[in-house]
Amino acid sequence: MAESPLSGRHALITGGGTGIGAAAAAHLHAAGAKLSLLGRRMEPLQAVAESYGGIAVGCDVTDAGQIGNAFDEARTLNGPIDLLIVNAGIAESAPFHKMTRESWDTIIATNLTAAFECSRAAIGDLLKSDNGRLVFVASVASLRGVPYAAHYAASKHGLLGLMRSLAAEYAKTSLTVNAVCPGYVDTPMTDQSVARVSQITGRSEGDARAAITGMNASGRLVDPQAIGNVIAMLCLPLSRDINGAAVTIDGGTAA
Repeated sequence: MAESPLSGRHALITGGGTGIGAAAAAHLHAAGAKLSLLGRRMEPLQAVAESYGGIAVGCDVTDAGQIGNAFDEARTLNGPIDLLIVNAGIAESAPFHKMTRESWDTIIATNLTAAFECSRAAIGDLLKSDNGRLVFVASVASLRGVPYAAHYAASKHGLLGLMRSLAAEYAKTSLTVNAVCPGYVDTPMTDQSVARVSQITGRSEGDARAAITGMNASGRLVDPQAIGNVIAMLCLPLSRDINGAAVTIDGGTAA
C-alpha cells in the first residue's frame, strides 16, 4: 500500500472538532488527505484543523444555506470534495409518552435531513472524483430499537436507508457509499447520555455509566480512534468494492 494513499484527496468532515469526527481527521490526515472540518463550535474545530494542517469552517448543518456556503468555502481553499464524512449528530433521551414534536423535529433535522443536504451538496464532486467516498456515521441504533430514544433510533434507521439507497443508485460509478455503526463510544456525547440516563432513572452517574458501557458486549466503551481508522479504511482506493456496507463497531453485539 502507498505510504500516503489519500495524498491530494480533499476530505470534508462534518462535526470534525471532537469525538469521532476528530478521530477521523487524524486518520485521514495520516493517509495524506487535505482536511476541511465543519461544525458549530469553532474553538475545538480550529484546534483539530491546526493539528493536521486543515481548515475550519463554521456551519450549522440544520441550515441548508449554511451548508452550501460552507462547502463552497471548503472547495475554494481545498479543491473539489473527494471524500465526505457525514458525522455531525445529536442524541436525546425521553420516554415516548413525554417526547415532544419539537424534540423529534430537532433530532431528525440534525441526524437525517442534514445528511441528505450534505450529500446533495457534495454529490457532483464525489461523482467526478476517481475514487469518491461517502461515509455516514450511523449507530447500532440504526440496527435495533432503543428504549427512551425512539426519535434517535428513527433518525439513524433513516440514515442507513439513505446510505443503502445511494450505494445502490451509484454502484456502477467510482463512488462508494457506506456507514459505520458504532456502539457506545468514549466521547462527550456518551457523557451526555450518562447524565440523561441518571436524570431520567434516578440512578447515580456511576451506575448509569456502567449500564451504558454494558450495552457493548465487550463491557467497555469503543475508542473513537478505532472508528476513525475504519472510516479512513473505507476511503482508500483499495476499498472500491466495499459499497452499501454497515460496519458495526461495538465490541460484539450485546444480547
